[in-house]
Amino acid sequence: MTYEQLKLENQICFPIYAASRLITREYQPLLDELGLTYPQYLVLMVLWESDGLPVNEIGQKLLLNTNTVTPLLKRMEAQGLLSRARSTEDERQVIITLTAQGRALREVAATIPERLVAGLSAEDTNIEALQVMLAELYKIIQHLSEKHG
Repeated sequence: MTYEQLKLENQICFPIYAASRLITREYQPLLDELGLTYPQYLVLMVLWESDGLPVNEIGQKLLLNTNTVTPLLKRMEAQGLLSRARSTEDERQVIITLTAQGRALREVAATIPERLVAGLSAEDTNIEALQVMLAELYKIIQHLSEKHG
């Protein structure tokens, strides 16, 4: 038996994993300018889109468990980026709201996607190809989320 199915070059998971790690590494200098980690940036993007969300909804949007999101949110609160408060309608829920400092970062961060894409674009890679790949990855994410959610 040749075990072709076990060669790294034949795995779908490895190039996705490697690309994710390398892209996150490309983000880091841009995020360092803002004093953010990549997971903090993701939380901010969720809140910039829709402020005042319960912790569990943020976790759902980021495909993370609440026990992963909660410590992250506590650190961000200590940094002055957001506030956490019990819901007045359901005290079991904690609502996350951006502070003025967290909202202000949106303006500074607005250039990050464009700067990142510029750094990703090689001579033989174009924006259209990245958009097609993004759409396909979202299809996979949707399918796997429904399958395991």
